[in-house]
Amino acid sequence: MEKEIRELIKAGVAIPAQPLALTAGRKLDERRQRALTRYYLDAGVGGVAVGVHTTQFAIREVGLYEPVLALAMEEMRRVERPVVKVGGICGDTRQAVNEAMVLKRLGYDAGLLSLGAMKEAMEDQLVGHCRAVAEVLPVVGFYLQPSVGGRVLPYGFWRRFVEIEQVVAIKMAPFNRYQTLDVVRAVMEVGRRDIALYTGNDDNIVADLVTPFGFGGEERRVVGGLLGHWSVWTSGAVRLLERCKVEGATPELLRLGGEVTDCNAAFFDAANGFRGCIAGLHEVLRRQGLLEGVWCLDEREGLSPGQKEEIDRVYAAYPHLNDDAFVAERRDGWLR
Repeated sequence: MEKEIRELIKAGVAIPAQPLALTAGRKLDERRQRALTRYYLDAGVGGVAVGVHTTQFAIREVGLYEPVLALAMEEMRRVERPVVKVGGICGDTRQAVNEAMVLKRLGYDAGLLSLGAMKEAMEDQLVGHCRAVAEVLPVVGFYLQPSVGGRVLPYGFWRRFVEIEQVVAIKMAPFNRYQTLDVVRAVMEVGRRDIALYTGNDDNIVADLVTPFGFGGEERRVVGGLLGHWSVWTSGAVRLLERCKVEGATPELLRLGGEVTDCNAAFFDAANGFRGCIAGLHEVLRRQGLLEGVWCLDEREGLSPGQKEEIDRVYAAYPHLNDDAFVAERRDGWLR
């Protein structure tokens, strides 16, 4: 990994998890897929994550994994500034290693390693799996909440995981404070100050970013976010991260954090066990004109009953959080 990219990751940047743009026939909409990457780059993000949960794990089953990754890479290479390029990795060890090889060939900097496919694996097997992938490409650990396909990963696993030299960051997304603390404590107790902590807890974004975590007299901070939530209203998310770094836990920011979480409840369909979490993000992008519809690869996935009304509600309640004007000014250029 280039030193410049490694330093960006350590400093902390906003990394949206990119959705998948589909036509009404559930085929890849290449023009709109490119437009999403252009949107994020113009919004000032420090990186983009592609082929991850928000992109839909099923892209692998329909032959879209490499094409979608390649499209995003073409757009990221057009910008002159450094951008952290993260690709999703999942499946058993054979699949995960193969995906790491694809990412390396395409020029990605690191792989976000999901362990959801290994729900029955014991700790030794999980650690061996992670080491095998890390031999190919630097790794970003991923604690994905069980309700959307992840699994519980105990402290003992994280304690061993952070000893893998090629681990550069961890995305903490269990939506659980106890489990989040397991990761932070493991990183601190091993003494890996070179591993960057990123929030993926879309239900607690601001709290993660302004909390000084302390164990044994030392302190660590969550430096950035790698979030599905930041795939929408992205220019505001970039500004929010910078505010958190500068201001810390002010009453105003903590109040704002509650507003962000309320929006996330609507986008991610918390009321229905997150069943509409991907379609909810699509709906926001559809309203902005970036996507044509909310279609997912699985025809059974879509907005839950009442979810559209919840998105209406948070749009009306928090107009200062959306970036509709930013998108409207630039959308035609992104869709060219």
